[in-house]
Amino acid sequence: MSQEGEISLGFYIVHQSGFRGQHFQFGGGTADSKMEVKMSLLDNMIGVGDMVLLETLNEDSFIENLRKRFDHNEIYTYIGSVVISINPYRSLPIYTPQKVEEYRNRNFYELSPHIYALADEAYRSLRDQDKDQCILITGESGAGKTEASKLVMSYVAAVCGKGQEVNKVKEQLLQSNPVLEAFGNAKTVRNDNSSRFGKYMDIEFDFKGDPLGGVISNYLLEKSRVCKQPRGERNFHIFYQLLSGASDDTLMKLKLDRDFSKYNYLSLDSATVNGLDDAASFRTVRNAMQIVGFMEDEVQSVLELVAAVLKLGNIEFKPESRVNGFDESRVKDKNDLKEMCELLGIEQSVLERAFSYRTVEAKMEKMSTTLNVAQAYYARDALAKNLYSRLFSWLITRINESIKAQAKTRHKVMGVLDIYGFEIFEDNSFEQFIINYCNEKLQQIFIELTLREEQEEYIREDIEWTNIEYFNNAIICELIEKNQNGILAMLDEECLRPGTVTDDTFLDKLNTICAEHQHFESRLSKNSKFLTDHSLPHSCFRIQHYAGKVLYRVEGFVDKNNDLLYRDLSQAMYKATHSLMRELFPEGNPAKVNLKRPPTAGFQFKASVGVLMRNLQTKNPNYIRCIKPNDKKAAHIFTDSLVCHQVRYLGLMENVRVRRAGYAFRQLYESCLKRYKMLCKKTWPQWRGPARDGVEVLLTDCSVPSEEFAYGRSKIFIRNPRTLFTLEERRRACLEDLATLIQKIYRGWKSRTHFLLLKKSQVVVAAWYRRYAQQNKYQKIKSATLVMQSFIRGWKARNILRQLKYEMRCKEAVTTIAAYWHGNQARMELRRLKTEARNKRAVSVIWAYWQGTKARRELRHLKKEAQEKHAVSVIWAGWQGTKARRELRSLKEEARRKHAVAVIWAYWLGLQVRREYRKFFRANAGKKIYDFTIQRIMQKYFLGLKTTTMSPMDNTWPARPYGFLEGAHTELRRIFHLWRCKKYRGQFTEEKKAVYEEKLEASEIFKDKKALYPSSVSQPFKGDYLEIQKNPKYQKLKSAVEEKVLLADLVNKINRANGKGSPRLFLLTKSNFVLADQKTGQVKASVPLPDLTSVSVSTQSDGFFALKLKEGSASASKGDFLLSSEHLIEIITKLHRIGTTAADRDQINIDISDEFLVQFKQDKVCVKFIQGGPKNGNSAACKRKNNRLLEVSVPSSP
Repeated sequence: MSQEGEISLGFYIVHQSGFRGQHFQFGGGTADSKMEVKMSLLDNMIGVGDMVLLETLNEDSFIENLRKRFDHNEIYTYIGSVVISINPYRSLPIYTPQKVEEYRNRNFYELSPHIYALADEAYRSLRDQDKDQCILITGESGAGKTEASKLVMSYVAAVCGKGQEVNKVKEQLLQSNPVLEAFGNAKTVRNDNSSRFGKYMDIEFDFKGDPLGGVISNYLLEKSRVCKQPRGERNFHIFYQLLSGASDDTLMKLKLDRDFSKYNYLSLDSATVNGLDDAASFRTVRNAMQIVGFMEDEVQSVLELVAAVLKLGNIEFKPESRVNGFDESRVKDKNDLKEMCELLGIEQSVLERAFSYRTVEAKMEKMSTTLNVAQAYYARDALAKNLYSRLFSWLITRINESIKAQAKTRHKVMGVLDIYGFEIFEDNSFEQFIINYCNEKLQQIFIELTLREEQEEYIREDIEWTNIEYFNNAIICELIEKNQNGILAMLDEECLRPGTVTDDTFLDKLNTICAEHQHFESRLSKNSKFLTDHSLPHSCFRIQHYAGKVLYRVEGFVDKNNDLLYRDLSQAMYKATHSLMRELFPEGNPAKVNLKRPPTAGFQFKASVGVLMRNLQTKNPNYIRCIKPNDKKAAHIFTDSLVCHQVRYLGLMENVRVRRAGYAFRQLYESCLKRYKMLCKKTWPQWRGPARDGVEVLLTDCSVPSEEFAYGRSKIFIRNPRTLFTLEERRRACLEDLATLIQKIYRGWKSRTHFLLLKKSQVVVAAWYRRYAQQNKYQKIKSATLVMQSFIRGWKARNILRQLKYEMRCKEAVTTIAAYWHGNQARMELRRLKTEARNKRAVSVIWAYWQGTKARRELRHLKKEAQEKHAVSVIWAGWQGTKARRELRSLKEEARRKHAVAVIWAYWLGLQVRREYRKFFRANAGKKIYDFTIQRIMQKYFLGLKTTTMSPMDNTWPARPYGFLEGAHTELRRIFHLWRCKKYRGQFTEEKKAVYEEKLEASEIFKDKKALYPSSVSQPFKGDYLEIQKNPKYQKLKSAVEEKVLLADLVNKINRANGKGSPRLFLLTKSNFVLADQKTGQVKASVPLPDLTSVSVSTQSDGFFALKLKEGSASASKGDFLLSSEHLIEIITKLHRIGTTAADRDQINIDISDEFLVQFKQDKVCVKFIQGGPKNGNSAACKRKNNRLLEVSVPSSP
């Protein structure tokens, strides 16, 4: 991986007074006012940032450089493009979002060494150059491999695109880590969170660089840990997390107990680990499984299998003698066996038989043999290991189904390999053998790819390539993996050979075939030089790996390679009704019996490593070598011997030698010229020609010997680090001179600026003084003028007053004379009018007498005509009356005849009724008629009541038909109302009753007191308006609140400064209420309800309310809360109800007033509610009037 050194040329100007100036950038750049300098690989180095630049290369200088950087918290160092990471065993402030932005889109060598630089280089190569990448993370247990892989994934997630779907994919990829760590990590003596499996994740990206999904592969889970753990170590985390973090109800369903000592598979000496909270980790795992996409029934099935493994370890056996003299195993206590069978859905007798008998099939024959106690324990442990390892593989497959890319187009791929490092223990077995074999293969591909990269760069830059001598570990790989004579092939052959097969026969075969191999050592081999080597026990063999010699104890090689599970147990598992068992044990299907032996563990691992190597060779590699500084897992401790041991087996020295075999340093011409151009007058301050010509002029002027460098097509190659350091020293001295020059210029500019400022200030001061003097003089003249004006105006006013008074007296005299004259004239006119009126009256009287005489004559004439007409009318009226009386008499006679007939008919009907009455009602006739009448009346009455509805709200009731039913009518109405209320209440569920009780309590609190209350009656109290239980957006907030959430709503927190509201999430539980940020879900305040003393609201239709806290409490440090909500009635009702039902706290007071006080920190502010006009809209508005008054304008009701 070729890198260019983009070096930032920048510095600060520092005055003697300590003033820090601005950061100046040369080479055409602009001035940067940031108060931080981006340090490059060569600026202010602590030790050497790149091991290739070590002047003296040996183990001592290598270790000393690592120690020096580690002591200064520099945990990352380069070897070219390889990153060395030392575990600091403590948190360092170098992984912040600011650091991510600092390394984003930066050149690899532009900043100080960091894992983010490698992750950014890999991501940009994948995104921009369309090159598939892989990041290989190696190191021994406790070196920080898992954390390094997390940092790489978190960086890539931070710098790639955004969007709802992209964020979901990133979250699923990141959340797969807690699940795999719970089931695949364990506490060891070297590491509290040691990965006990190898993991390779392919992250797939689209053409924009956004993640689409991923695929995870696992290698060699250490399943032997399920049954047995070394002293001081634990089983896998999930067992302890389940027992510590699961609820009592969950443990009861899984038939488990929290006591670790009750389970044989759990070691007790390290059951609890400092710094690990198993209960919290279990909640994290459950949440991560939900985010990844596990269904609830799948999670329950997984936990049932984990519980089954624990129960399986408690099954113990006892011998039972048979007639033929052989011992047969029997289960001691069948309680654990019964509970395990209930968890998995297996018949107890089937599993019990599988632990006691073994069926052997050969061709068409079957033979059943008994198992002794030792074989039964072996079968039990084999079943436990297989069950757990297959469950782990199923988890990997299930996670892959959720995180795999959905698009069918071609994807860009970045692989992250987190695999075990080289292991050398006191007791090394089969697991260490294949782990070290995998590391040999990784070392082989590492050297090959590094050499190929170096050679390609030399050819690309047209630099002569010389062959580099290095140790090729292909001979060790062939010793292990050769098809016929390799150790793995001989182990498989020995496992498949008929007859007695033991670990000793396998060792004998190795001694025979591999005796002459230069990297194989055994005391029993034909090579005589090892016969007297007492450091080599008889039951061991030793291989000289690239990292050193490793002694392997041959005991257990054959059994671990066979990894056999009896067919009876597989078939018993297949018969289970559990949802996962048939998927985990497909070979147990009786319809698909396969007599062929399954592939051995060594064969499977060799095939997996082969696929991994082919996969890695198709990608551009990036390496992270993790080193553990000490065995105590403590900070600030650097053990030289331990680090030296890891440097050797990681092959770091070999890597440095390969890297610096030709030229130790190379850099683009543009970058080199930009960094060192100030060393030559011809190139400073700006070179106008090609960059290569500028570098040639620069090196010639600096008198650098020609054998110390070579010119490539685009880069300058420097052979010796000493040459580079000489250039750096000269550059540093030149920068000091330039800084002095700039300081001189800056100080001169500052002095001139200061002088000009003083001069300008003097002119301004003089102008202001002259203005001030003139203003004073003007004020004095103005005052004198005003005094003189006032005296003159007074004299004029008095003269005018005297003149006006004289004129007024003259006008009054004229008015009096005119009044007397007008009075005389009026009296004369009055006398004239009276005379004229008397004359007119005499004429009117005469005219009236004449008109009366005329009218009386007309009246006598009219009376005479009327008398003549009246006589005719009287005669006609008499004749009409006679005719009418005759007709009346005729009608009366006819009516009398009809009435007589009706009377006779009525008498006859009465006679008939009396005869019938005497026939049927001889005795008690009156009572019977009364009873019959009453019965019919009551029937009709009750049928009339049938029309009444069953609604308790219906107040209608039929009117009583008869007065004697008054008492019964009222009592029936009361009884019927009580009965239908009871029927209506019987339909209520407990949840509905609680809602109506809250509605009733809200009525008692707010009815006729709060104008908002009537509109809330028809709205049901929902409680959780945010759906916090279902919405994945609030999972973090849900995990922070441990109790059941009674109410979750969005409210506005009113700011005292401007009266505006900020959206907050309001959560109410039985013991406290919580305010959280709407976007991030971060908890802003959590207040215990005992600290809440009262709630204040207004009488109007607004949603404002104040939560007043107890003075002196911890929650009251920032003052009370003024909030607004659309569900005010429900919030305050629930608060009041919680305070009423709780016996350990006082009842919360509800204050309903249009003016109340709210405590904000140290000040009390009055909140006043007023009626607003139409301009205020439909919602209440809060405004700040002054420092002590907030005014809420509430729109008037229509």
